[in-house]
Amino acid sequence: MNGKKGSCVEINIPSPATTKSTKQQLESGKKKSAGNSSCKAWIEKVWEFAKEDSNRVIFSFKVGLAVLLVSLLILFRAPYEVFGTNIIWSILTVAIMFEYTVGATFNRGFNRALGSLLAGILAIGVAQMALSSGHVAEPFIIGTSIFFIGAVTSFMKLWPSLVPYEYGFRVILFTYCLIIVSGYRMGNPLRTAMDRLYSIAIGGFVAVLVNVLVFPIWAGELLHKELVKNFNSVADSLEECVKKYLEDDGLDHPEFSNTVMDEFPDEPAYKKCKATLNSSAKLESLAISAKWEPPHGRFRHFFYPWSEYVKVGVILRYCAYEVMALHGVLHSEIQAPYNLRITFQSEIRDVTSQAAELVRCLGKDISSMKRSLKTCLLKRVHSSTERLQRTIDMHSYLLTTKYCDPPDNNNSSKSVVLLPKLSSDLSNQLAELESKSLDKDSTPAVVVQGESYHEMMRKQSRRLHSWPSREVDAFAFEEEGGVDILPRMSALESTAALSLATFTSLLIEFVVRLDHLVEAVGELSKMAKF
Repeated sequence: MNGKKGSCVEINIPSPATTKSTKQQLESGKKKSAGNSSCKAWIEKVWEFAKEDSNRVIFSFKVGLAVLLVSLLILFRAPYEVFGTNIIWSILTVAIMFEYTVGATFNRGFNRALGSLLAGILAIGVAQMALSSGHVAEPFIIGTSIFFIGAVTSFMKLWPSLVPYEYGFRVILFTYCLIIVSGYRMGNPLRTAMDRLYSIAIGGFVAVLVNVLVFPIWAGELLHKELVKNFNSVADSLEECVKKYLEDDGLDHPEFSNTVMDEFPDEPAYKKCKATLNSSAKLESLAISAKWEPPHGRFRHFFYPWSEYVKVGVILRYCAYEVMALHGVLHSEIQAPYNLRITFQSEIRDVTSQAAELVRCLGKDISSMKRSLKTCLLKRVHSSTERLQRTIDMHSYLLTTKYCDPPDNNNSSKSVVLLPKLSSDLSNQLAELESKSLDKDSTPAVVVQGESYHEMMRKQSRRLHSWPSREVDAFAFEEEGGVDILPRMSALESTAALSLATFTSLLIEFVVRLDHLVEAVGELSKMAKF
């Protein structure tokens, strides 16, 4: 549009096909970037998983090495001509028998060897009996024997005392079925059984050899470290819980949904203590595997008392139950006032530090495998606990609320018994109020002081934050110009104050259970010859 005659403006409108292709390119670019980010996130997760426990990577490489060594018997012509296709049983044996720890591999190998041997003997016996009975009765005898063996082995592996040998019964079942069926078709069950037993023995030997000689992972060592870690977790969680309880003023109370879902990101030791409670199956499994291991490392004598580790773990979990109960009080809906909690904080901190130190020392003794007398430390824990009990007994009036009817309109009342003193400032006000109430003409002062106390109770109720859930403003007078809210607030405050009594009683119970823990560790050190 430059003013010249015949000039025009050309506008290019893209075709629908071009627009569609552009959108497809953008969408494909987004999908590619999303795929790259997800792949990167997956790689990071794998790296963190491997970094968390390097033994996982070692175990994976060991399994690959064992399978490779057995596969060489098939890849090279000379051993393949000797064993034939039956050598595939060696690969299956390695894949099934190779376990994470040496003890678990020995256990699995024993079940594998015994099951295969029994299955081979049964298969040879039944096959010879079937051959001698003729071609007509032979398949019926073989089919009946398969049904009988399957039913008996499946029933026996459910027997409580035979549960540890459950894998052995499975081996008997599938080895027997494969040997007798293949022997029936090949016509020589004895030769088939012997070849497969040789192959199974080769696979088991390679699996044990690689697991023991190449960076062995001992179940006993893992059990030892796991128990020590549980001791430290309980001690850390105890200190963390008590510290948070004494420092929490009730203003930053977690939501109920987070409490139910156990979402406490600011309490890392809580998750470790929770893992301790769930470690019973792991300790028992490691103890069973450790019994199959030969003397090694620091555990150089036969018949090492691995079962004592499980007993110590059971008693330690009972102590962890008390820590979890303390954690429950910390995040309960009913909370003691902050100024009441700090009244006993010195005694509570003393008991907690002494108890946590004792738990850590017990774990250190197990870790270093040395015996040390804990009499002095245990006495200090007991003395700190007794001091806490005496303090609670001396100030038990703080945990209950006493009240009476307020003065009537005719000024006939001459005394008022008020709520317990929750802080030094409140104590001074109540003392002044009580002295003034002894005078007949001091009713207005009582009303003024009552109003100030009412305001302080409103603030205190807000600091409880979670219980009672209603504000003090919601507690209106029940009758016009009638009953005051002090009796009702007294009852509510007394209930909240009992939360502190619950917390201290749980802490004392934790100390009581430490006596049993000390005895269990002493018995372990004696039997293990620390």
